[in-house]
Amino acid sequence: MTVQAMKFASEFRDPAAARVLLAAIAAKADRIGATRESPVHIMEICGGHTHSIFRYGLDKLIHEGVEFIHGPGCPVCVLPMARVDECVEIAETPGVIFTTFGDAMRVPGHRKSLMQAKSGGADIRMVYSPLDALELARRNPGREVVFFGLGFETTTPSTALSIQAAAREGLTNFSVFCNHITVPEPIKALLDDPDMMLDGFIGPGHVSMVIGIHPYDFIPRDYGKPLVVAGFEPTDLLQSVLMVLTQIAEGRAAVENQYARVVPEHGNPVSLAAIADVYERRPSFEWRGLGEIDASGLRIRARYAAFDAEEKFGIGYAASSRNVPEIEGCACGAVMTGKMKPMQCPQFGRGCTPEMPLGALMVSSEGACAAYWQYSGARAAG
Repeated sequence: MTVQAMKFASEFRDPAAARVLLAAIAAKADRIGATRESPVHIMEICGGHTHSIFRYGLDKLIHEGVEFIHGPGCPVCVLPMARVDECVEIAETPGVIFTTFGDAMRVPGHRKSLMQAKSGGADIRMVYSPLDALELARRNPGREVVFFGLGFETTTPSTALSIQAAAREGLTNFSVFCNHITVPEPIKALLDDPDMMLDGFIGPGHVSMVIGIHPYDFIPRDYGKPLVVAGFEPTDLLQSVLMVLTQIAEGRAAVENQYARVVPEHGNPVSLAAIADVYERRPSFEWRGLGEIDASGLRIRARYAAFDAEEKFGIGYAASSRNVPEIEGCACGAVMTGKMKPMQCPQFGRGCTPEMPLGALMVSSEGACAAYWQYSGARAAG
């Protein structure tokens, strides 16, 4: 039985199937000469993959010549502190109801987090969808309702659809603080970094469900690195690693789709149409740990400017740029770009814990530091 023929989640967690894949990975790694001292470096771009790797102990089970490098695929984690500060600024504006997904509540800004702002009296509400925020705007015509639009291409369509609905209904008290970002551009930035040692990629599953697999074509074409779009179960990830190693062993580089049961080759046309209608590329956008990356963020088009919180409140890229330095000793940027493991950060488990986080990587459900803390038994001595 192949991974693609399976139907139920339990089948993707079958120990026998995993052992077969682990043996095949070991044989392939030996064939290409991968060792602990000279490993193959495979970056899993998505934070969800990072958590799956640690949840199922794949980092400990896999051949010692394969090293996972954790990439910048957690949208909460790559958000710079200045943008969190701007969220707080909007939320503390009189008459505003600020809405957000729950994983953004505890991300620290320079002054405070949204959770701390809520404790201080700001009307901040957790929602499950931008459509929930839209309903709040309908029920509170005398209040400004702002939705914190955050995420990669996975969440971008739902925000676009909510803006289209607000425009149709004339809900002028609804706006979006847009922090939507795109996956391919930071990968290019990493590949252009001479200090990065990367041999291949595990591509994001949920993002690819929206955009398809061809936006990654530049990776094998221009850089000669293989990328395999992967699912999130143990056998998904193991099969994807095997596919990457097979390409390396055969001396080729291509984009392959292990997650074909979910990811269509050309993505979701309805979602892509909504994104194209509502958004356009920003000239650049700031990423934590990577700085400004050209054309890596989305902004709301001029015809929907009435629903753009940056324009409405005169903050962010609609105002003068603010460069807020990271907290001293916090190595989120290095961890985010795979240059450092979480336990190598001097603040890990000391100044930075899930209860008192300094950086978003310890807060988010997709953060590498949270994965190490939760699943690998990593605890630093106090």
